[in-house]
Amino acid sequence: MTPDTFEYAIKKDIRNNPIVREVDRDRHREMWWTAAVCVFLVAVVLFWAWQHFELLRHGYRFEQMQRERAAETEINRHLRLEIETLRSPVRIERLATDRLQMVSPGPGDASVIERVLPPPAPPRSAVARR
Repeated sequence: MTPDTFEYAIKKDIRNNPIVREVDRDRHREMWWTAAVCVFLVAVVLFWAWQHFELLRHGYRFEQMQRERAAETEINRHLRLEIETLRSPVRIERLATDRLQMVSPGPGDASVIERVLPPPAPPRSAVARR
């Protein structure tokens, strides 16, 4: 063997073991802190949106109740007007004379009824004891 033809093999030590990286505690803590801040901000936005939509819902409900109240007030006004027309003395007299064939009393037809008062209560009596 000549020095020019000398071949030698170099065996490389290859390990196929998984590489274990060390946990960076500062980066891990910063990641959790960022996640907590994001969750807090999302919670604040959701709470604000919930309040906003509840306010809108109550506003719509309030307007609907005002419309219902106005309609009920109008119905109440019509019913009171109807009651007043039904209680009218002129209407009652006309119904009495037309439907019931009643006549107005004359000056001699009136009779006075005396009011009877109940007798006063007797005084308290004494009860004899044995």
